[in-house]
Amino acid sequence: MSAIKKITIGMLGCGTVGAEVARLLLSDIPELSTRSSAPLELKKIAVRSGGSRIGIDASLFTTDPLSIVNDPAIDIVIEVMGGIEPARELILQAISNGKSVVTANKSLLATHGADLYAAADKAGVDLYYEAAVAGAIPIIRPMRESLAGDYITRIMGIVNGTTNFILTKMHEQGLAFNEALAQAQELGYAEADPTADIEGFDAAAKAAILAGLAFHTRVTVDEVYREGITKISAEDVALAKSMDHVIKLLVIGELTPEDEISVRVHPVMLPSSHPLASVRDAYNAVYLEAESAGQLMFYGRGAGGGPTASAVLGDVVAVARHIADDSIGHRESDYADREIAPFSAARTKLMIRLQVADKPGVLATIAQAFAAQGVSIQTVRQGGAGNDAELVVVTHAASEKALGELVKDLSALEIVRKVESVIRVEGASS
Repeated sequence: MSAIKKITIGMLGCGTVGAEVARLLLSDIPELSTRSSAPLELKKIAVRSGGSRIGIDASLFTTDPLSIVNDPAIDIVIEVMGGIEPARELILQAISNGKSVVTANKSLLATHGADLYAAADKAGVDLYYEAAVAGAIPIIRPMRESLAGDYITRIMGIVNGTTNFILTKMHEQGLAFNEALAQAQELGYAEADPTADIEGFDAAAKAAILAGLAFHTRVTVDEVYREGITKISAEDVALAKSMDHVIKLLVIGELTPEDEISVRVHPVMLPSSHPLASVRDAYNAVYLEAESAGQLMFYGRGAGGGPTASAVLGDVVAVARHIADDSIGHRESDYADREIAPFSAARTKLMIRLQVADKPGVLATIAQAFAAQGVSIQTVRQGGAGNDAELVVVTHAASEKALGELVKDLSALEIVRKVESVIRVEGASS
């Protein structure tokens, strides 16, 4: 190995993930070097401010990230600083200087991925990002390589551990949303400001990346329909449970009959028999449907320093092998260039929970509203006491446009006191 050129690594960022990447890399250099077919060395780590990190030599730190991306001796840049800027500018500078990049930055890839891919292609370097989606779960490489000879038709995934933890506690312990969120924050599963997670922004960025890979088309986060879990109540969760369903925040990407791509993130009711229904707490899973391979599911820890560091180091080894072999890995695959379908064209089912007047003719009036929008009813459940009754209606599959108009029409009916909740239903026959 002494005759082989040493491959030198620089890091941008040393937070929870970055520190774990550095510690694992430093502690296992001999083994990782053997797997990479070349000696590896971690040379510099850019941090916002000085200070010590347990298990990391303080001499590696610098507060000047440009000293890493412009260092001619550095071959691979690991970006784990997060955010859009200055990460975007630093990665582009590293690429223009002929350095391969490994990143975990989902937001950046989902927003400016096209620019980064084009720059890497022009420079003839690698841009790897396994850690950007679902932490330790190997999903990017299987989609890009193992399934390259197949046609993926649909993706469904739980890709945000915070929201899955919250919904699990609501389902299993009967907690209200705010109670489950507080528990998630106490245990470190949710940030002090959990907006990115609970409003679906994090999942939407991952949805864009997964859909782009699956359907060989550039997809940005702005093209993903997004809806969070803040409106999900304990009553909704209990109702789903009584129907042998669970509520999950899902990423869904699929090909439409018009060969367009539908990409969305929103809560859904899943039957308990669906493989994704059993994914609990902060775990993630991605469920694929392909023409030849059929149904596949990838499951594991989706966040945290260790799991994410595992994915980062897997990319580092792959990129180092390419450098040692004077080769390049897989490029961006956007040849299909499909259109992104408007959300209104997506087809799904709804569970609509209504408070209605308890008097004769109510069901007939409700049925007329459904008929007017061409939406058929699959099941109806009725309950309640006093002057009002509760109706729970599950529809057959229809377009989001028709379903949206239906909800508006129901809200306007005099006999409808309130539309309590509207949740999409997946994973069951239409």
